[in-house]
Formats: sequence, C-alpha cells, structure tokens
Amino acid sequence: MQEKINAFFEKGSAWQECMQALRKIVLQCGLDETMKWGVPCYMHEGKNILLLHGFKQYCAINFFKGALLSDKEQLLIQQTENVQAGRQIRFTEARTIKKQAAILEVYIKEAIALEHSNVKHPAFKALTPGRQRGYLLHFSEAKQSATITKRILAAQSKILMGKGLHDCTCGLSKRMPQCDGSHKLLSIK
Repeated sequence: MQEKINAFFEKGSAWQECMQALRKIVLQCGLDETMKWGVPCYMHEGKNILLLHGFKQYCAINFFKGALLSDKEQLLIQQTENVQAGRQIRFTEARTIKKQAAILEVYIKEAIALEHSNVKHPAFKALTPGRQRGYLLHFSEAKQSATITKRILAAQSKILMGKGLHDCTCGLSKRMPQCDGSHKLLSIK
C-alpha cells in the first residue's frame, strides 16, 4: 500500500509540490495514510478524517465532516450544492500551504476531535420522539446497506438542524410541520 501512496505523490502532476506540502502537514498531525477511491485518505483510529485531491484548477484537502467544523478562518468551501457534510480547503500554490500550516493543523486536529466526539448522536436524541421514529422507519425500509447509508447521509443535515424528515428547511413555506412544496412555484415565474 505504501508503494501506491508514494507513487501517487511522486507522479509529475501539476499539483505535486502542493500535495507533498499538504501530506507533510497531515502526517505531522498523527494520521494514518492509506489509498481510498484512488486518492490519499487519512484516518485516525480507523475513522476517515480527510482526503487529498488534485483537480484541474486547484488541489484540495477534503474534510469528511467539514460542515461541522468551526471554520474560524473562513477557509472551508462546499464543493457543490449537493455535498452535505464534506468541505474542502483549496490551494493553487505551495507557498500558501506553507504559510497556513499552523491553521491547517488546527483544522485537522479539530476534525480528529470531531470524529471521536460522536456529535451526531446528541443531535438525533434532541429530535422529538416522532421525528426520531420517522427517520428510523425511513432508514429501516431500505433493504440494501448502501441504500441505508445513502439515506442516512442525505438526512444528516436535517437532523443537525433539528428538522424532521418532511419538515420544510427552505424557510419559504409557512405551512408546518410539512413543506407543501408551494415554495417551488415561486421559482417558476
């Protein structure tokens, strides 16, 4: 496995210097290095913390639960509107990475602490019993484990906001507790 990781960082990509600088910072934080999904994945005690990615316009450090980080420096970016929990910090120059090394270490250590803090559990317990039951029924209706995982990940942001499965989260619908879809008509005009 280590040979694959080393080969990834040694190949002549446009972001080679940036990726090596990020790797150095991440490893100093005590994370274990492996390859998942064709990119370096960094874990702590068997739990995924972050990925390093190279894209066409930038390279990035992707935090699996970045939406839950405090982001005091306002560096985290939601990659696309469909990404729920993951957030990334983008770079185009290695010198920027070196300047922000201390800040990145703080973000990484917070991500490690977050992974082991079981943040999701209190959020789910804070829901009303009816909302908890609604989610549990929705999750348990799925027959395949992949579908269950997909449903849990899709519901994560609503649970963290304290909303039920059918609650309106857009703020445009005044009909509670369920969103009746009337806000969708506003965008048709």
